[in-house]
Amino acid sequence: MSHRDQLLRELDQPGQGGDRRVETLIQALEQEEPADLERQRALLEGVWELRWSSSRLPYLLVAPWLENLQILLPEQGRGMNLLRPAGPLGALAAISIEASLAVVGPQRVSVAFEQGGWLGPRFGEQRLRLFRAVRQPYPAWLDITVLDQDLRICRGNAGTVFVLKRRTDLRPGDFLSVA
Repeated sequence: MSHRDQLLRELDQPGQGGDRRVETLIQALEQEEPADLERQRALLEGVWELRWSSSRLPYLLVAPWLENLQILLPEQGRGMNLLRPAGPLGALAAISIEASLAVVGPQRVSVAFEQGGWLGPRFGEQRLRLFRAVRQPYPAWLDITVLDQDLRICRGNAGTVFVLKRRTDLRPGDFLSVA
């Protein structure tokens, strides 16, 4: 079984294999299948769910009762991080932060957080929002180290490693207005 398939299996069974196993698989994949955003940029677009993080911050932990989503629209230079309860309550309330994005190298995406707050339910074409401007005191970026149709591995400017799986049941337009 390939390292990619092994990692996907680990992500479907969080907590079973342990962090060391996941880290070993990540390192192997980064060597075997390095991302190249000049060729793969279109694969960034979509809704991605965090399935593993090296961080111990509560909002970056994977839990069955929480969806930690990242919505990317690189061609529009936009993105969103969103935390919401799993299941039907997720459509009613979420905490979100929106950002402008720019691909600035073969693996790097710069991120400038702009506004964040509460994202509520949709009524017709409108979605309830209570957002305020965010002051970002330092530049932020993600290095996309592995990218394919289903899997994305990133390293953030603070050193955190993220592994995300594409959510094909959700569309970016469900969260961000699509031009």
